[in-house]
Amino acid sequence: MVQSIKYDVVSEIKSRVTGAKAIVLVDYKGINIDEVSELRNRMRAENVDYFVQKNTLIKIALNELGITGLDSYLKESTAVAVSLTDEVAPAKVIAKFKKDVMADKTFPSFKAGYVSGVVFDEQQLVKLASMPSRDELLAQVLRCFNGPMQGLVGAMSGIIKKFVYAVDAIAKQKAE
Repeated sequence: MVQSIKYDVVSEIKSRVTGAKAIVLVDYKGINIDEVSELRNRMRAENVDYFVQKNTLIKIALNELGITGLDSYLKESTAVAVSLTDEVAPAKVIAKFKKDVMADKTFPSFKAGYVSGVVFDEQQLVKLASMPSRDELLAQVLRCFNGPMQGLVGAMSGIIKKFVYAVDAIAKQKAE
């Protein structure tokens, strides 16, 4: 009976992390219930799945999916933040939560992460959290492409306006 419950939990964890673009392990010890609720709400708003489960069951699930680089970080209290759509979202939400809500405390803290097939340590996750999101980067690229085009359009419209003024002046001169 107990074995089948553990098997079900491992299957559930696997289904939650399968296809994840980012998996972030968080040391959550010291957070009270209200703070956990606030963190979960922020995670939900960014489409990040956040859960707590036994380290051994998380390890089994990740190993069955071929993710073994996080094994050494699965000690003590561990929460898991998973994003299926954005590589940066879990780290950003945790960093922002820590800054906004837990500014005077050292928790929650990053343990490690698995982002796009690469294991990230705590320092790398902090750097990742400070990066712009994918959408922000795409917007910056589009602005870079759009700038020269807007300049060209402005220059072309200026030339056309000058041409129209010149034709209008010639027409007025001939009419006199």
